Amino acid sequence: MSRVTFEQLLEAGVHFGHLRRKWNPAMAPYIFMEKNGIHIIDLYKTLAKLEEACNAAKQIAKSGRKILFVATKKQAKEIVAEKVKTINMPYVIERWPGGMLTNFPTIRKAVKKMATIDQMLNDGTFDKLSKRERLQINRKRQKLEKNLGSIADLTRLPAALFIVDISKEHIAVREARRLGIPIIAMVDTNSDPNLVDFPIPANDDASNSIAIIVDTIVAAIKEGLEERKAEKEQQQEEKKAEAVQQTTNQDAEAKPVSKKAPARKAKKSN
Repeated sequence: MSRVTFEQLLEAGVHFGHLRRKWNPAMAPYIFMEKNGIHIIDLYKTLAKLEEACNAAKQIAKSGRKILFVATKKQAKEIVAEKVKTINMPYVIERWPGGMLTNFPTIRKAVKKMATIDQMLNDGTFDKLSKRERLQINRKRQKLEKNLGSIADLTRLPAALFIVDISKEHIAVREARRLGIPIIAMVDTNSDPNLVDFPIPANDDASNSIAIIVDTIVAAIKEGLEERKAEKEQQQEEKKAEAVQQTTNQDAEAKPVSKKAPARKAKKSN
């Protein structure tokens, strides 16, 4: 797997933290120094933690489970949506719906409403409604699509969460912790890394910093998905080979062994 380098992190501004007065003391192990009143993150520790996070994300993807990406802050929305679509993982970039995890069955019912409306559009039921009813249903469908369309394929609780800013997404963090769902997250100097399982010390405000971290995590997930696909193909080939071998053995056992009749001896003429 191609990993990001120290120089790339430096160029993206991953090392810039918050003002000293805004810092969280729990981030002390990840702070390299203070410069002009701003904390500077130790990028060597970022590299180490990013590697751990990538390995965890890769294994989850390889097992066939889902990772839910959460990034509702303005500078992260488009980045996450664009990159996460390529790996077919669910994501939340609008307002976090309360109870998204802790009240998951209710969220699934709302997602199913979209499917019901789509069915009405396809079977002609929608055309039989009044203009006012059609307008109301269209508005409802648009609202559901905006808030829940990106998690339509999430049929069960995710195996993990990836969060860009745990201070902003504190409700998502609380719900995940309550259910014991692992959290992979970018953690800036104003946040508590102890709240997440795989903290990645990084600037969670700059778009370049967010992009490089998300890109690296997405690349790890892609590799996990590719390995899963390769293993499945190998298993299918092995099953085919076993089936062919069994058929060959059965044919060999069923085929009768032909025995040559002994040749008759010619009578000697006197």
